[in-house]
Amino acid sequence: MTLAVVRSRALSGMFSPEVTVEVHLANGLPSFTLVGLPEAEVREARERVRAALQNCRFDFPSRRITVNLAPADLPKESGRFDLPIAIGILAATGQAPARVLERFEFAGELSLSGELRPILGTLAMTFAVSKSAGNRQSPRAFILPLDNADEAALVSEIAILPARTLLDVVAHLNHEAGDPQATRIEPHMANVRLTPPSYPDLFDVKGQAAAKRALEIAAAGGHSVLMVGPPGTGKSMLAQRFAGLLPPMTADEALESAAVLSLVGQFAPQRWATRMFRCPHHTASAISLVGGGSNPMPGEISLAHDGVLFLDELPEFDRRVLEVMREPLETGRITISRAARHVDYPAHFQLLAAINPCPCGYFGHKTIACRCTPEMVARYQDRISGPLLDRIDMRVEVPSLSEDELVSMPDGEPTRYVAERVKRAYEIALDRQGKRNDELQAGEIERISRPAGPVKQLLHAASTRLGWSARAYHRVLKVARTIADLSGVEELATEHVGEAIQYRRSLRET
Repeated sequence: MTLAVVRSRALSGMFSPEVTVEVHLANGLPSFTLVGLPEAEVREARERVRAALQNCRFDFPSRRITVNLAPADLPKESGRFDLPIAIGILAATGQAPARVLERFEFAGELSLSGELRPILGTLAMTFAVSKSAGNRQSPRAFILPLDNADEAALVSEIAILPARTLLDVVAHLNHEAGDPQATRIEPHMANVRLTPPSYPDLFDVKGQAAAKRALEIAAAGGHSVLMVGPPGTGKSMLAQRFAGLLPPMTADEALESAAVLSLVGQFAPQRWATRMFRCPHHTASAISLVGGGSNPMPGEISLAHDGVLFLDELPEFDRRVLEVMREPLETGRITISRAARHVDYPAHFQLLAAINPCPCGYFGHKTIACRCTPEMVARYQDRISGPLLDRIDMRVEVPSLSEDELVSMPDGEPTRYVAERVKRAYEIALDRQGKRNDELQAGEIERISRPAGPVKQLLHAASTRLGWSARAYHRVLKVARTIADLSGVEELATEHVGEAIQYRRSLRET
């Protein structure tokens, strides 16, 4: 046989299209040609595959070898195609059975000795295999490097066959072809932690009742929060404990979050169903924050998908960097467009941000005098644009506490008690509308809240006096709806709306 066909997968954002690896042997001067839009690391597969076959004691054909990676218009990157190319050459030369190849998909990078090295994005790839398996009568199993088996096996709909070496893969194919002496690869079962995720406890934070209340509301409704206060008042401590307040992740949320992390090699099975807490430094670029590059990769907002993105020292970020978050905050997705391709990543994160009240940080401090003029304070706060501030639901003050207050205050309320209240309010929203309050559209929140009488009058007066945009008006309604859910009340009352209005104050009032 001079032609072999092997199945594999490429990666384009979160999408993992099928790639057909066609290997053809022809007479002529010995050569090894790769076609089908391969990038540099794929073209280098020629040397890795040649050395791996020879070191595993297979015959490397002295013929004209042509490898086509179809479809031809899809860019192919990374070393994941080493294994399917090697299997194709072995099948085309009769050193491996070709008739069983249709049962499997292959991905893996080869070392020169024939060992299989781990690759990125295996979870996204196996998820795509499971989705496409319904189009065939018998789903394909996926043969992958052993180091990728734990994360790939989280997709239970597909059989994962982990291999250490190229020899293991060929032995398994021989077994499938009917050779009783050949060794079979056993399917791998997911090694998922059954204990609940561990987060820092809110118990450690003394005082700051207003900030804790705001974070409880934000966790229950999915709202974004800006914390304003001098250095050392606990803004970062509160943010680090916020993920523990959020409702437990569903299986779909955990799988999608893990798939994004696997694209950059940051997922570990021990962190299954753990909400991510991402805290990029204020020197981060726009590409590192939202994703991009010549081969677009996910940024911090996607790595925080279904988790928390904390931006400390918000005014210190480049203003152009912050502006790129405006669309993802509204849509929960980010589309990265380049000349050759565009990719789409999920970016459904909860934004927490912290800011000092002035450049020196001590405006309003109880014991340390502020050295900033009103003009300096205004310029500092104006580094954050109005459109971005308009998309942040809640602004809360985190004031400084004296030493006597810190010593005399009792310990904070443990996270588990706050998380229980958040979970009840979250379930109320799910039963009523099937999603979090923050995800409601303008018409939906109007229909669900039905503001009337004193409630409508209060909203109208606040909107007129504070000059709210239509977005701000509906975001206040969403926050008020969450406050009512935490209270277990169906109808909005003036106290719910009044508290929501307090979280919409301008920075200079905070």
